[in-house]
Amino acid sequence: MVSFQDVSALLSATGARLRDSVPLAELTTLRVGGPATVAECATTESLVAAVGALDAAGIPVLLVAGGSNLLIGDGGFGGVVVRIATTEVRIGDDHVLAEAGADWDAVVAATVAAGLGGLECLSGIPGSTGATPVQNVGAYGVEVEQTIRRVRLLDRATGDIRWAEPAELGFGYRTSVLKHSSAAVVLAVEFALRADGASAPLRYGELARALDAAEGETRPAADVRAAVLRLRAGKGMVLDPADHDTWSAGSFFTNPVVPRSAEQRILDAIAAYVGDVTVPSYPAPDGVKFSAGWLIERAGFAKGFPGPDAPARLSTKHTLALTNRGAATAADLVELARTVRDGVERRFGVRLVPEPVTVGVTV
Repeated sequence: MVSFQDVSALLSATGARLRDSVPLAELTTLRVGGPATVAECATTESLVAAVGALDAAGIPVLLVAGGSNLLIGDGGFGGVVVRIATTEVRIGDDHVLAEAGADWDAVVAATVAAGLGGLECLSGIPGSTGATPVQNVGAYGVEVEQTIRRVRLLDRATGDIRWAEPAELGFGYRTSVLKHSSAAVVLAVEFALRADGASAPLRYGELARALDAAEGETRPAADVRAAVLRLRAGKGMVLDPADHDTWSAGSFFTNPVVPRSAEQRILDAIAAYVGDVTVPSYPAPDGVKFSAGWLIERAGFAKGFPGPDAPARLSTKHTLALTNRGAATAADLVELARTVRDGVERRFGVRLVPEPVTVGVTV
């Protein structure tokens, strides 16, 4: 554990604001996580300087912005948490450029208000703009890789700053070359948008039906944003401090993609357990994608599992979200995640993969 005094001296010229023994539960949407020293950087220059100084000193760094996709252990973090608090957003005629710490939904809202389309299906997703290319964030038939024009990166090994093109980022389903790698820090992201104010083509059936549209049609971006926010709120997927169903990391497991060769075995296992039912599945580049939420519920884990007295439960609105009911620890959430993951694998032979980044815990 590095001393607060040493960190203060090291970062004194970087412009970072230092705080000692900060409960990391304050910085994450799951609201769990033990203490750490936090260096908050409100400018890109401060962020680059702080990360560079800590790296040069060999001090472990944890980058946190919105904290919406993090599960941090109860023991906290032994290095320094660098809080990315850069918030500048610049809107052009057909694009938006946002710094990494800018609140994602605020960026989406600003583009829609400016009469631009393309990001509206990604409304209501908590977290920061800088996290979107890392996760290849997606919802309602749209992923950010479809709109990203370029990403500004800090190379931590060399200190170089450059713009990276989408082709360099290895985008896949909820992943990129930036995920589970500490080689680069996202400083800013530029998105290409539709100047006509129309939405991206509607590819998600539930959303298209809500807008009385055929799949593939477009609608005004403002109408699509409003519909997405209604749908997300109905599933407890829009942050609300008073609603413990939103004390989560969003979808905790990714939808599993299995090889075509395994599809029939899985369908047979489902039929053996739940009978002859229609199983939602979708073509994917590497095989077949199943619905994690559907598998969880059919494996016997209903909304609200394991019950009203549990400190960590599945959302009462959406089985794919693991929630903190107010007093949960990281250990409670890990135990619940393992129970659900192992139960789905035991029933159907599909192993679910957690979506959040874990620090100090293993699911």
